[in-house]
Amino acid sequence: MAYDAPLARCSRRQLLAMAAAAAAAGPLHAQPQAGFATRPVRVVVPFAAGGATDVITRVLGEHMARRFGQPVVVDNKPGAAGLIAGEAVVKSAPDGMTALLGTTSTMLTNKYLYQKTAYDPLTDLTPLVRVCLAPIALVVTADVPARNMQEFMAWIRANKGRLSYGSYGIGSHGQLACSTLSDIAGADMSHVAYKGEAPMVQDLLGGQIKIGMGSLLSLKAHIDAGKLRALAMTGPRRVPLLPDVPTFAEAGYPQDALALVGWLAIAGPKGMPAQVARQWAEAANQAVASRDGMARIIAAGFVPVDDDTPEKFARLWAQEAPVWGRLLQAAGVQPT
Repeated sequence: MAYDAPLARCSRRQLLAMAAAAAAAGPLHAQPQAGFATRPVRVVVPFAAGGATDVITRVLGEHMARRFGQPVVVDNKPGAAGLIAGEAVVKSAPDGMTALLGTTSTMLTNKYLYQKTAYDPLTDLTPLVRVCLAPIALVVTADVPARNMQEFMAWIRANKGRLSYGSYGIGSHGQLACSTLSDIAGADMSHVAYKGEAPMVQDLLGGQIKIGMGSLLSLKAHIDAGKLRALAMTGPRRVPLLPDVPTFAEAGYPQDALALVGWLAIAGPKGMPAQVARQWAEAANQAVASRDGMARIIAAGFVPVDDDTPEKFARLWAQEAPVWGRLLQAAGVQPT
């Protein structure tokens, strides 16, 4: 999942409105607690400074620092599809002083995309807590004669073998979702894999492709401008930034590739004590529920998660891993 684009700008009014919507969560009254943190806590981020994941991490880190009673230091280690950051955390001591805030790719699907890695995310990381869901949107250009999923499926079926769709890379969720839709419709669409969302969006706006899937962080401004039309979103519930756009399941397409949703989450190295894991989860939940934490997450086009536990996350991780693996295999994605 590509979530390293610069954070979308929101007006003061928008951010205040989102913060007001988050007010039900109540103010954060985190007091330092006796626990594992005896020195500054390090959170490793697999993207460069200034991107959405980095900004969200820093906002949440400010709140978690109050809970831990120690500063939270963000350590940006971009590159190699998140493998550099993951390896840094895997090699650290399991004392809670180092954690990874990464994506589904960093913590799960890389296992199926790369043959030679220094670690296996499913066995060498301890799942701690999700901080938000990261759904992606199916969009078409304004000249496409489809305003809902039923019309879209009829259109691609009527244009069998003549259409291409873009995604932000081979093995991306966008590829898996569009491949599934193509198979359902018998549309024989071609996949155009881009190196990130920015060049995909550029070709959508330029008319080189008419169909794409990506994050709201990259797409929403063009949706608002009427240049792109959002038809459906992955995941179990609608996104606050596009409340009128249905999920694929609501539109009648509940298949795995369309129902799954990526996430941003925190993990630690293998062997982290259960009590330390719980402290991380409690600190993260409170940080997400804070007004600025929730506002930042919503502004980036994500769905906040402020009630996760290490146990819930571990179960979800184990359940989703083989599904992603099967989908990648079915789409013909070969590990490199």
